Amino acid sequence: MKNSVTYVLILMCVMMNLTPSSAQSNSKPKYVLAIHGGAGTILKKNMTDSLEKAYIAKLTESLQAGYDQIKQGKSSLDAIEAAIHVMEDSPLFNAGKGAVFTNQGKNELDAAIMDGSNLKAGAVAGVTNIKNPISAARAVMDKSEHVMMIGKGAEEFAQNNGIQIVDPSYFWTKQRWEGLQRALERDKDRAELDHDDKKAFLPPYKDEKFGTVGCVALDKQGNLAAGTSTGGMTNKKFGRVGDAPIIGAGTYANNATVAISCTGWGEFFIRSVAAFNVSAKMQYAKMGVAKASQEVIDEIGKLGGDGGMIAIDKNGEVAMPFNTEGMYRGTVTADGKITVEIYK
Repeated sequence: MKNSVTYVLILMCVMMNLTPSSAQSNSKPKYVLAIHGGAGTILKKNMTDSLEKAYIAKLTESLQAGYDQIKQGKSSLDAIEAAIHVMEDSPLFNAGKGAVFTNQGKNELDAAIMDGSNLKAGAVAGVTNIKNPISAARAVMDKSEHVMMIGKGAEEFAQNNGIQIVDPSYFWTKQRWEGLQRALERDKDRAELDHDDKKAFLPPYKDEKFGTVGCVALDKQGNLAAGTSTGGMTNKKFGRVGDAPIIGAGTYANNATVAISCTGWGEFFIRSVAAFNVSAKMQYAKMGVAKASQEVIDEIGKLGGDGGMIAIDKNGEVAMPFNTEGMYRGTVTADGKITVEIYK
């Protein structure tokens, strides 16, 4: 009986012009982790070979760090923290060490993390001396009854819970400082053109609002998680906070549907409740992750916003839609295959 069953299976594969091994290889790969390093005007013609190699190397390092945690049987939260640490510690990205400057010449950092297994979440906003804000966000989730802490209070809580504190000068980089000076000069020119020296708000130029880093993961226990970290928007004023630390806007995870991390013009992602909106489309409209996430990005585009997101669903399917010229992004499959992309 066993031999006849085997014969039938082989015959079916032959009739479909497949071998048993090729039939298996044609199935969709199962992803366990995806990352982004920001979206914006990222064009091949503007990228030097050395800088491109640096981005690819750092994104690969981030993916490997997260995958190592998954492979060892650690939680998706551990994987996210490890992957985001790599990007927070690099001046290439607008998070941690590479954070952009505010209008007052400071670095104000935001981050959030969410556990899809129980909908617990933690976030910090407007912090100035926490080396790895994603770890502070996790401490808020794990060690307090709150979801979000801001400013000095968040910094005090982080220090009391063993999160590494640094002097604010740690975040200073020449590239980001020069970026602020260009933004200040443009603000001055635009104010003069508008004949209004007291104008309180000027829309940001492209790429003054990109560079956020994020990670979504699915662990061996089937638990989803999402995390996002950012330095915000170059030249931001008045204690502005974007979507990254806001649960449901820039960060969301739910085992029933999907884990999401967003990057882009935060105001539009907040108004669209972008991350949760993807989950809602999947849960209530029964959409797949690719269609749901693309619809949300399209809706943001219609409002005038731009950016992108990474998503991984409960089955390990990944989507990474964006409406900009590029997005630093990468994935790793369950068998450890790493893929990194930058351009459209």
